[in-house]
Amino acid sequence: ELGEPPATLPTVGTNLTDLWLPRKVTVRELGGCMGPIWPSYYSECSALLFVVDASNPAQVSSSCIQLLSVLSAAPLASVPVLVLFNKIDLPCYMSLVEMKSLFRMQDIMSCATQPITMLETSARDGTGLADVLQWLRAARKD
Repeated sequence: ELGEPPATLPTVGTNLTDLWLPRKVTVRELGGCMGPIWPSYYSECSALLFVVDASNPAQVSSSCIQLLSVLSAAPLASVPVLVLFNKIDLPCYMSLVEMKSLFRMQDIMSCATQPITMLETSARDGTGLADVLQWLRAARKD
């Protein structure tokens, strides 16, 4: 049981959260504005969750560029990637089909060296969070 989802706020800096899956996993959350320092954490990364605001079409192009940059980083060449299209609880969200099309995910996945999975989530109401934990367990082989 996941319990109630926590209150959500945009990530401005960096946050650390420990999860037990059943082994301890430390999740480092870096906001989009922290993009320039992301590479300093790549060597510590064993799984990558890339969160996209599915309710904000104006951010799609910059999110796609950031995703491509992350996927092309040598230290992440074999790290499993989970792309989360978040905020599906909002009436203006773009569906998974629309997001996949806008991101050209088929093209990205055919060129990427990493295994890539995509999920729709709502951090606010908890939709999809159990699937995220299941993916993390599988990616970490817990």
